[in-house]
Amino acid sequence: MSNVTGWFLGHLRRGGSFLVVGGLGFLVDAAVYNALVFWGGHGPLFALPLVGKIIAIAVASVVTYFGSRLWTFRDRAGSQTLRSFLVFALINVVAILLQLGCLGVSRYVLHLDSPLADNVSGTLIGQAVATVFRYFAYGRFVFKDDRQGAEEAIAEIS
Repeated sequence: MSNVTGWFLGHLRRGGSFLVVGGLGFLVDAAVYNALVFWGGHGPLFALPLVGKIIAIAVASVVTYFGSRLWTFRDRAGSQTLRSFLVFALINVVAILLQLGCLGVSRYVLHLDSPLADNVSGTLIGQAVATVFRYFAYGRFVFKDDRQGAEEAIAEIS
């Protein structure tokens, strides 16, 4: 197998598992946000949707950290340190700001406050932008490349 084919297959496998983990995080994010903001019409944080989104993303981030560590980047997760967890948290703060930016534009610039508008802007669009950012940032800064582990992951696919 050529190096290019191996590289592509490795990213295809990793990208697929990252999307599955991200999909689970997406469901957790959406469920927690909608419960906090729209439960019974006007949830406890209806007037504070950005706070609701922060809480929802924080809960989803715990789920995605463990999914990423134990599955997506399992070949790189051997030497996790406090530093790598702090970098993970920092990356998620940036991702949260990306999602909040999408929700904030919808709510406060476009004045859209329906459940549909919030879910499209904050959850679908915001999550898509944040997911692309997270994939590259996690692989580069949190779960750093270990050549031996990468070779094992590629061999696993073959």
